[in-house]
Amino acid sequence: MGKYGDIQKDFYAERTRILNALQEKENAHIIMRLVGALAFRTHCPQFGYIQDRLGRQFTDIDFASYRRFFKDIVRLLTELGYREDKTVTQLFGEHRLLFHDPAYGRHIDVFFDQMKFCHTIPLVGRLEADSPTLPLAELFLEKMQIVKINEKDIIDTIMLLREHPVGHSDQETINLDVIGKLTSNDWGWWRTLIQNLDTVDHFLGRYNQLTDEDRQVVRERLHQIREHIDQQPKSMRWKMRAAIGDKVKWYEDVEELSGRGTLS
Repeated sequence: MGKYGDIQKDFYAERTRILNALQEKENAHIIMRLVGALAFRTHCPQFGYIQDRLGRQFTDIDFASYRRFFKDIVRLLTELGYREDKTVTQLFGEHRLLFHDPAYGRHIDVFFDQMKFCHTIPLVGRLEADSPTLPLAELFLEKMQIVKINEKDIIDTIMLLREHPVGHSDQETINLDVIGKLTSNDWGWWRTLIQNLDTVDHFLGRYNQLTDEDRQVVRERLHQIREHIDQQPKSMRWKMRAAIGDKVKWYEDVEELSGRGTLS
């Protein structure tokens, strides 16, 4: 039994146990934000049922933080009953930790300062913009960076866009400025994101569980995002890379950690 009680089988109960521990006096200084599917569900209280209707299941509970909280996070998650994967710490500890749930076989990934998969999502200075999850723009980008996007990631994206408008702030809004900054400086990011916008739009018509209003709202927000990124002035770096196009791979291969290459 950990300092803060037993690990819970139910994902919602376990999420709450961890978040409550973060509120304790000795941990209140730690900045840790939920990422992944459970973060999407946590930030979509009105339309979270879309995950259920479309068969979305949780597999892990993941977080993002800053490197300066490394020791605090190891202590906290150990006290919560998790086991640090010290091999992963030795290999990737600068930007990533992995913890194992000995009771139910789950994992907790903790990402520091950035999330680096097919494309990199910078996090420095952004984690303070929302709580208890990543800001909505970064949640959106978390799925949009996946070159070979899976159906589970499409479902999460549809739910997020159904729940939240796009705009120019982080207040319950998907911040277009954050998205536009990345895609106007990095052609590869732009290339993957517009491909995924089209994929999400295509999948909208495949789900009978969605209403016509659901589809209309999500499509409008997809269009708003595409319109914004198309209007942004592109950097010289972007233009030079665009001239090469798909002839050269524009994304990174995802590293596998204990068989887990992507977020849940």
